[in-house]
Amino acid sequence: MSLFAIADTHLSFGTNKPMDTFEGWKNYTEKLKNNWNNVVTDEDTVVIAGDISWAMNFEQLKADFDFINRLNGKKIILKGNHDYWWNTKTKMNKFIQENNFDTISILHNDSYECGGISVCGSRGWLFDSEEEQDEKVLNREVSRVKASLDSAKSEEKIVFLHYPPITTNQVCREILDLLKQYGIKTCYYGHLHGVAAKYSVNETIENIKFQLISCDKLNFTPYLVLKY
Repeated sequence: MSLFAIADTHLSFGTNKPMDTFEGWKNYTEKLKNNWNNVVTDEDTVVIAGDISWAMNFEQLKADFDFINRLNGKKIILKGNHDYWWNTKTKMNKFIQENNFDTISILHNDSYECGGISVCGSRGWLFDSEEEQDEKVLNREVSRVKASLDSAKSEEKIVFLHYPPITTNQVCREILDLLKQYGIKTCYYGHLHGVAAKYSVNETIENIKFQLISCDKLNFTPYLVLKY
């Protein structure tokens, strides 16, 4: 059994916002399905770190979740900045149960055990900002990451975020310091696409290994995190 990760699937089966118009994204859903099922088995788990669907509500989301649900393995999903359909966990779990999306679980203020490690995380937020609203959102996201870490049952924890907590020219000190406080050794993140990926950090900084897992940067193939 294995744990994989990927981010930024940007599905739009229930809406009219295909990613095929962007360079490198032609036929991306077919690539994603084929590559995913070639490396992931039904015994495996895949974390999808945000920007899962362009849907605005649950009705538009159904087709995208149906696509995800049919892919091999179990999926643990967390919120990205474009997941406008995101709701309370109670409502999301009800939607999942009513539609028999039995391979999908929501990561929100909690954690999941997988292969002797705890899968933790949240959306994260932007870097330093003087806007009061951004500060409030950042503080809330720090609290959510902390809640996830506090819920972990295993000593070893891996953190998945949507926003990068660090790039080559910026750092979100509040989140990075929280990861250090909890002794996190590995952090996976998405959000950066195309030319923006040149700012990604894919190395160990302050004793934490960072890795970009956005869909296009992985050639639409889930990234192997660990075997167990």
